Amino acid sequence: MFEGKTILTGVKPTGTPHLGNYLGAIKPAIALGQEAIAHGGQHYMFIADYHAINAEKDPEVLAQKLKEIACIYLAGGLDPSKSVFYRQSDIPEIPEITTILYAYTPKGFMNKAHAYKAAVDKNRAAGKPDDDGINMGLYTYPTLMAADILAYDTDIVPVGKDQVQHVEIARDIAGAINAHYNQPLLHLPEYHIDENVAVVPGIDGRKMSKSYGNVIPLFEDDKAIKKAIFSIKTDSRPMEEPKDPKGILVYEIYKSIATPAQLQEMADGLRQGKLGYGHIKNMLLDAVINEVKEAREKYNYYMAHFDEVEEMLAQGAQKARPVAQATLQRLKSAVFGNHRGGGAIS
Repeated sequence: MFEGKTILTGVKPTGTPHLGNYLGAIKPAIALGQEAIAHGGQHYMFIADYHAINAEKDPEVLAQKLKEIACIYLAGGLDPSKSVFYRQSDIPEIPEITTILYAYTPKGFMNKAHAYKAAVDKNRAAGKPDDDGINMGLYTYPTLMAADILAYDTDIVPVGKDQVQHVEIARDIAGAINAHYNQPLLHLPEYHIDENVAVVPGIDGRKMSKSYGNVIPLFEDDKAIKKAIFSIKTDSRPMEEPKDPKGILVYEIYKSIATPAQLQEMADGLRQGKLGYGHIKNMLLDAVINEVKEAREKYNYYMAHFDEVEEMLAQGAQKARPVAQATLQRLKSAVFGNHRGGGAIS
């Protein structure tokens, strides 16, 4: 399905990712991009720093988060010589495209956007005015995201189920513009949901999340990883008592990282009363350390040599800009008329 297609993925710099992020989002996104490239397509991967400033106003904190997210994608296998890897704010055409899109974006789209509605609901629950603390960046978030998507003639945007709306809004805006000018100025994107992407449980059974404080760290030392894994909740049943693996949290986490043979070994050992909780926690620990070992080494290298990463991002922007420039020129020529000269954008 990805033959000759352009895939685009954006990621907000939100701090150091954990094992759940890595297995459930980072690795699948990289793999999808690699699949597209292998089938003659293109892969754009950008760090959404304009989106991030809606919530994070400290430039030093923001810079550190950007550094971490860039390094983890490189550590996870992203190849910037094949994927177009860039920083959103290095593409000045994006804010210009966004401004044009505003004129064709119904306000009702913004009122219905999930992020805005969630912020309003949170305010109401706290007894505050609906728009307390909500800035225009958050409110118009979907239009900027539409510009990110439409600038590169994107065919497919991999998303979670909660993000489908953003692609639909981008498609609706593009369709309205195309219909108004009776020409295909903007490519209509599609969303892609990978039903097989793992939702990794945290050490308390809820979805692994920093906000819950239930994460297994990704690139900390082995001691920190072991501490998290050995704090996973278990019951008091003895080893020799047969157990259904599906009801055991360690097993559920192990499913997201183990090979089929490893998973079968743990399941059989639990059912037959041959493996205790200490055994299976050590099995999970070994699997996690084996999974992250090489990536952790790469991550630490890139964090210590971030000038190399900056160069990769700059080169990615050089590749991305001509495509965004062409999209902007098409829009300007239609919106303002060809009489404006239609010269090249420098």
